[in-house]
This record gives sequence, C-alpha cells and structure tokens, in this order.
Amino acid sequence: MTSLPGGLPKVVDVEKPSAARVYDYYLGGNCNFAADRELAKKVATALPGVNEVARINRAFLGRVVRYCVKAGIRQFLDIGSGVPTVGNVHEVAQQVEPRSRVVYVDNEPVAVAHSEMILEDVDLAEVVHADLRDPASILESPHTRALIDFDQPVAVLMVALLHFIPDSDRPLDVIAAYRDRMAPGSMLAISHVTDESLTEGMHRLVEYYASSTNPVTMRKHDQVKSLFSGLELVAPGLVWAPEWQPEDPTSVGPHPENSGIHAGVGLKT
Repeated sequence: MTSLPGGLPKVVDVEKPSAARVYDYYLGGNCNFAADRELAKKVATALPGVNEVARINRAFLGRVVRYCVKAGIRQFLDIGSGVPTVGNVHEVAQQVEPRSRVVYVDNEPVAVAHSEMILEDVDLAEVVHADLRDPASILESPHTRALIDFDQPVAVLMVALLHFIPDSDRPLDVIAAYRDRMAPGSMLAISHVTDESLTEGMHRLVEYYASSTNPVTMRKHDQVKSLFSGLELVAPGLVWAPEWQPEDPTSVGPHPENSGIHAGVGLKT
C-alpha cells in the first residue's frame, strides 16, 4: 500500500475489500490491502482474464474522453473515479485541450485521499468525497460548482460504476437527477458488467463481491440500455466495450464478448 501524507483516513476498513481498491489491483496498482488482493485473486480463479477486462474498461474510458473533447466538451464529471492510475481523465482530456476541467467523485476514502494527493498541483481538477446516490452532494459541492457549468455541455462518466447500484436504489431515478441538470450537447458514458458472456465466472464474481463493501448487480443488454433513458445513443450504440469506437479496428479481436462489459455513450439532445 502506497503511503499517504498523514496516514490512512480513519474511516478505512482494511479488513473488508473495496471495489475501488480491488480494481486498482487488477490494473497493477499498489493502493490496496491484503483483503482487496485476496478478493481479486479469488475472482481471477473464476475469471482468469479479469485483469485484461479491467484494462479494456480503462481503455474505453480513454476513448470516451477523447471523443467528448473532440466533440467540443470541456468539462467532465467522473463519478466512481476510483484510485488514480495511468490515463486519468484530466490527463487524457488536457492532453487534447489543456483548458478541460475535471471533477472526480468517489465514496471510497483511500481513492479520495490519493486523488487529493495527485491533484494537489494540478490546475482545473478537483475531487469530491460523495456517493452517486446522493446527487445533491455532488452537484452542489463547492468543487463541482467551481469547475462545472451545467448551462454548458458536460460529460458525465459512470464507468464500471452502476453494477454496484442495486435495483432497490432505483438507478434510473438516480441517473435522471444528473441527466436533468445536463445541458443539451452533454454526454453520459456507462460501462457495466454482464453475465451474458463468461456466465459462470461472472456468477462467481457476484458471489465473491457479496462479502465486499460493493456487492455487484448483473444486468442484461436491454437493462443496461434502459439506463440511457432520455438520451440518444452515440454510434455504434450499446456494444461490447472493445467495439465502442476502437482507434484500431484490429484491436477488437474475434471475441469482444469476452470483455464481459456492455459500454455506450448517450447524448442529450
């Protein structure tokens, strides 16, 4: 575990795995604890390609950010941003347009603490410690209000996030709270795991994550598509993650379904 200035946040439970820290481990990071690594290794026995799945999801995020910048969007709200790693949103966006503004949001204290450390000397990027299910705490945060103008197009990123929101938390209503604040020309990016491929392994993943702070809810293609209600899907629609606007068509491979991830971007018209 990488040390933080002032030590770990007091609210961190190092005995219970966290999705953000497990994902960090999948990506080869070191902001994780023994409990996170134990869960990640159990998942890897059921899904041997889980590290590649994480990298595919991260690559989708990068393509979405570049697409949005090229479409004229200059502000990003990355909810469920996780532990900072290679290819953070502000790095990708500001490489294309240095004036791009980014607000990261996570409810995991270690992810937030690391983000604060990474962003200490970064202009036009802030982090908010909040939960997706409390839209007001995000939309009305001083950091958000300072960097995001909701009268202008914004890219709202919910990448590898909504499968941690059970149906009982009414994800469609939660998303609507953000969509209603987004100006025309804004975009919503979603990636979501599914058990429509790698079925046995995905069912084991759900079983293992049940003991973490972030249990997983699997959804089928049409269920994920419904999360874009009120938006117009950008071509090529809701597809397997490697198929979403690949920079090199040969990188998709013969079995994009092995990503286990449905991914898409919705445009508010």
